[in-house]
Amino acid sequence: MKRPTTHLLRSATAALLATAAMAACGPSDAPDAGPTGSSTISLVGFAVPKAANDALVQAWGNTAAGTGVEFESSYGASGDQSRAVEAGKKADYVHFSLEGDVTRLVKAGLVAEDWNAGPTKGIVSDSVVVLVVRKGNPKNIHGWDDIVRDGVGIVTPNPGSSGSARWNILAGWAHATSGGGGDEAGTAFLTKFFANAVTLAGSGREATTAFQGGTGDVLISYENEAIFARQSGEDFEYIVPDTTLLIENPAAVLNDANPKASAFLDFARSERGQAIFASKGFRPVVTIDVPEVDGANDPEHPFPTPKHLVTIDDLGGWSEINKKFFATQDKDGSDGLVTVIQNESGKGN
Repeated sequence: MKRPTTHLLRSATAALLATAAMAACGPSDAPDAGPTGSSTISLVGFAVPKAANDALVQAWGNTAAGTGVEFESSYGASGDQSRAVEAGKKADYVHFSLEGDVTRLVKAGLVAEDWNAGPTKGIVSDSVVVLVVRKGNPKNIHGWDDIVRDGVGIVTPNPGSSGSARWNILAGWAHATSGGGGDEAGTAFLTKFFANAVTLAGSGREATTAFQGGTGDVLISYENEAIFARQSGEDFEYIVPDTTLLIENPAAVLNDANPKASAFLDFARSERGQAIFASKGFRPVVTIDVPEVDGANDPEHPFPTPKHLVTIDDLGGWSEINKKFFATQDKDGSDGLVTVIQNESGKGN
């Protein structure tokens, strides 16, 4: 049974643009196409959406635009992947966790300044931060305050390398400061958070793997990551906290990319592409009829609207956030708040 999504803020115009773009693009448009019209796209992404991107590649390969196109894919921690592309790693299409990992490439002259000018503002996949617990929820975890109790082991990626980690930390901060306690309350929460962290994995996928291996009591993760784990046979439970953060993952095509990469990006943002993302647990970025999603708490209504959904803009935008929370030796010689707390916990980068 299909249900219309209830939380989307973006226009379905992206789907119309995608249709037009694909209609204009034939299987041999790419300048590196050989006699059979084949060509190759280098896809560089953060680890979490690999399954969704693999499904997109397969579906797009059955379209006129995607016929004969091959992919070379590389996945890892978002920040590490972005820095690798900046340093010369081959990429036509990038799919990162954070906006800043794309703007790094804009500053390097590798991605156009207007990469985020379209209807979805450069975003290709959405999710929210959730709390993943063991079957039966033995630690009785129901919200953010429960994970900073004594005796609760937290599994999360490292904010020094992983965009997933930054979303997780900011969601916890949003909860801690929502009661009016301001930075003092947020700092106290994050101090307990890092004290309880039993591993700071290199990426969101590595954090999930550690949790699957028996580490910790609660995994801070993307909703889609929890759903995908359950689709893969895990019997975890996950909780959408009352206060959580809207995760928005950007994608972009490099300036010197195979032109086929732009057609693939259009497909990813189309209604069909977003239905594929939804099937893997991602919240759509355009208005679609959401399919039933195996692995969700309620497959027929897989994406509940949180009581308090916070956005990056609510927290001041990425420029201010990165300076306040994640800077290392800022212009005035100081580290960001999270960097300081993490180092003081003895679990620095």
